[in-house]
Amino acid sequence: MKNTTNSKVEGRHSSSRFSASQSSPIIAAIDLGTTSCRLLVARPEGTSFRVIDSFSRVVRLGEGIQANNQLQPNALNRTFEALKICRDKIAKNNVNKLRAVTTEACRRAANSSELLDYARKNLGINIEVISPIEEARLALSGCAAILNSEIPYAVAFDIGGGSTEIIWLKLLPSPKSRHSRIPIVEVIDCASLPFGVVTLSEVYGTRFTDFGIYQDLRQKVAKEVKKFSEKNNIFQYIKNSEVQMAGTSGTITTVGAIHLNLSKYDRRLIDGLFLDLSDVHKVSTELLNMTHFERAQSACIGPGRADLVVMGTAILEGICDVWSLPRLRVADRGVREGILMDLLEEL
Repeated sequence: MKNTTNSKVEGRHSSSRFSASQSSPIIAAIDLGTTSCRLLVARPEGTSFRVIDSFSRVVRLGEGIQANNQLQPNALNRTFEALKICRDKIAKNNVNKLRAVTTEACRRAANSSELLDYARKNLGINIEVISPIEEARLALSGCAAILNSEIPYAVAFDIGGGSTEIIWLKLLPSPKSRHSRIPIVEVIDCASLPFGVVTLSEVYGTRFTDFGIYQDLRQKVAKEVKKFSEKNNIFQYIKNSEVQMAGTSGTITTVGAIHLNLSKYDRRLIDGLFLDLSDVHKVSTELLNMTHFERAQSACIGPGRADLVVMGTAILEGICDVWSLPRLRVADRGVREGILMDLLEEL
């Protein structure tokens, strides 16, 4: 499977009730994940964009889905309230073009139409259930700017609420300008692993901080990543020093913030941060050994993610155990930014 970050996907946009003067276009992206509902509103500036409004809330849409593949009433109600805020911000900013997507929870849930119908009929937002391949493409499109164009290959990951996407990709120089440092990213292969922070926290319940369970999960993740790596001969490219690694998710940005000992999360300090793998393992151990109260009180974690972050670091360490590169780069960007880059091309 091959794809590039500037490829087109037909029939994907929802802008039914939102329009403004074409002389001053405003674009917006909603990423409704298994854990969080996130919105970015932006104004185009040249070949990029400037964010003028944003919103993020932990909704745990995938809560309870492990039991019967159904979105639960409480999770739906939390999500509806978050989407109402998104709707109000979209209207306030006179958005021209909007794309709203949802991922693993709705891919899996038998009753996802309940959510999609409510959003369309009551909020005027058409939410698209995207495939793992499209999710990976969008995440990579948003992250391309932090990759080093002088290193020809990259492994990337996105630890989500319901699954973890791992991607093997090739970097090509941008043909638009020889001075451009942002590469074209070509996806060589990707895989969606059945490990997500929300679903795993429900499987293990209060036992998620048990060292044996943590290590078992870490090994299960490593086993799947190793299969993917052997399939694509990634170890040989790593041996030849031709591979870089990048990660995007609440887990890796939290690890970055804890590593920097931030008293308050600051995206400007996290996006593009390099982390030595030794520091990744050190912070992961620190988070595992914290009490739930200590994690909940952390300004960079909070009560909504106090349990989820430990499941996330188990997945993260499993990935790093296989891709034993000296360091990785943290991206506080992903699907939303990828959507905005797509929308820019269509203005």
